[in-house]
Amino acid sequence: MHAEEEFVDYTQALDWLHGLLAFGQRPGLDRMQWVLEELGHPERLVPFIHVAGTNGKGSTCAFLTQMLMEAGYSVGTFTSPYLIDFRERIRFNGNMIPEEDLLQLVNEVKGWVTRCEQETEFGSPTEFEVITLIAILYYTRVARPAVVVWETGLGGRLDSTNVVIPLVSVITNIGLDHTNVLGNDLVDIAWEKAGIIKPGVPVVTGENRPEILAVFQKRAKETRSTLYHFGKDFYGEQLEEQLGEQQIRYSSIHRRHESTYRLTMNGIHQTQNAAIALMTIDVLRNYFSFLLEEEELFRGLQQTRWPGRLEIVSPRPLVLLDGAHNQEGMEALVSSLDRLLPQGKRLHLLFSGLLDKPLSKMAETLAPLKPRIESIHVTTFDFPRAADATALHDAFQSGGWEEELLDTASDWRAFLISWMRQKQSAKADDWLVVCGSLYFIAQVRAFFPTTVEEAGE
Repeated sequence: MHAEEEFVDYTQALDWLHGLLAFGQRPGLDRMQWVLEELGHPERLVPFIHVAGTNGKGSTCAFLTQMLMEAGYSVGTFTSPYLIDFRERIRFNGNMIPEEDLLQLVNEVKGWVTRCEQETEFGSPTEFEVITLIAILYYTRVARPAVVVWETGLGGRLDSTNVVIPLVSVITNIGLDHTNVLGNDLVDIAWEKAGIIKPGVPVVTGENRPEILAVFQKRAKETRSTLYHFGKDFYGEQLEEQLGEQQIRYSSIHRRHESTYRLTMNGIHQTQNAAIALMTIDVLRNYFSFLLEEEELFRGLQQTRWPGRLEIVSPRPLVLLDGAHNQEGMEALVSSLDRLLPQGKRLHLLFSGLLDKPLSKMAETLAPLKPRIESIHVTTFDFPRAADATALHDAFQSGGWEEELLDTASDWRAFLISWMRQKQSAKADDWLVVCGSLYFIAQVRAFFPTTVEEAGE
């Protein structure tokens, strides 16, 4: 590649990345394999923990990262999507990849993208494939962490992250998301996720539904991998919970005694995510000589924060953000609010979502909270796939919500400004929950001054 074709600044590099195809000509690992082969297989130089699943991937990755860091390990964390800055996706010890490193790696990978397009029948790599390649090069050449927590983008089997042979494979759970790409059937989706199970590599899963477990068991048997599943090989239960913390009890076949931990993240689903992360650590300790002390695990779990998951951005009036962007996310939000909302407090929602989500089903999912919801405000936000407020209004109506509870907010910023002004009013004790698309949550989060606690602090 000629020097004059190189990008000289970070924003140029980012624009080029975003300009690549979102989903390539055809799914498959051919493009990834071709480039990695040409580069001499750098992905074999560092150990990975590979994490797939419909919901809970991000939190599980955050728990794992924090516990390993507490124990003194250097950790790379590759996740998606990002909330505020693209570089959140590639982290080293919690810090985002520096702009200059990203620029340098984009310049290097760009030449391979052109060659892959011109010299092979596979076509040009997609945006996500290129980001995955950049992460692999960053972790193997620049940062060299002791271990990389490696989250899949979409699915598993054909996901571009599936070019590594990890120490442990983790599948949090299976739900209906991205059905346009992965199919409508839970068993089909499970089969896609099971594609990350590799020969002889142990698997940890939060799933215990028989028809889904059957898929994992079949795949694990073919690959001679040990499968550990929640409710049989390890257990996590919530002991008590209030807003901003919960106590959990954990036990596993790898431990003589059960342990109690404290999480600052709410929700029963977080109990399960923490248990999955702990079982993964148990496997690393037992089979790969990782050294983590009990108090390091305790501190790691307690210090894990995950922005946009029942996150308090204003104490009074109380405003919570939650990225409940699909049906399972909504169900988790409903069960959390049902338990956390004190008697007599009233609930208000500000919601925005993407067009391609099952919006009226998501609205239906909120039904158990009906007696406690005072108002639902639907709004749109600046994003290509965002649903407009009228479409959301209709979706909530067809999801069973009465006209008098619904309100269309034409400008969510103006709505929040007027809401925050009511500190002294009758609504001062009410809860406002801003929920829906993670892209929406990211914009709302940037609106509140609390974003100093960056993701991963």
